[in-house]
Amino acid sequence: MSPLLIVVGGLPATGKTTVAAELARRTGFAFLRVDTIEQAILRSTALGRPLGAVGYVVAREVAADLLRTGVSVIAECVNPLAVTRDAWRATGTGAGARVLETEIVCSDPAEHRRRAETRDTGIPGLVPPTWAEIVAREYEPWSRDRLVVDTAGRTIGEAVSVIAAAFADPAS
Repeated sequence: MSPLLIVVGGLPATGKTTVAAELARRTGFAFLRVDTIEQAILRSTALGRPLGAVGYVVAREVAADLLRTGVSVIAECVNPLAVTRDAWRATGTGAGARVLETEIVCSDPAEHRRRAETRDTGIPGLVPPTWAEIVAREYEPWSRDRLVVDTAGRTIGEAVSVIAAAFADPAS
């Protein structure tokens, strides 16, 4: 069977990193976090914020290498624009992989804000966006089917199970 690229996107503080990391632990798939890549670039170069497409490009190239060697990949990033979503899809299909696009949402605004204001990114030096920055962020509506997982009122395990069921289904 061909490898699988699971792209986990969504606004900051919806739970996508937590869900994607747990999914990686359960499946053994490689886990690529664009925030980690971007922070490493910032620490090791003279580049500053905003980095633009750099972190996404690096992550897609690493994902493509892994997929071509038969390793399934979970890529976690905001993935806010149609162009970034198209690029991830092209990365997967170009490497001969199946692609599962997943959008993590938190439909409870109070819970989403609480998460934004209390979270630890787990990445040294990374300052998370404020609630005002999250609300104002450019985030294009999706124009194609994807798996939507709402983390409001759902445990991480339940969210992971929804994603796992989607790629275990031969129709997906």
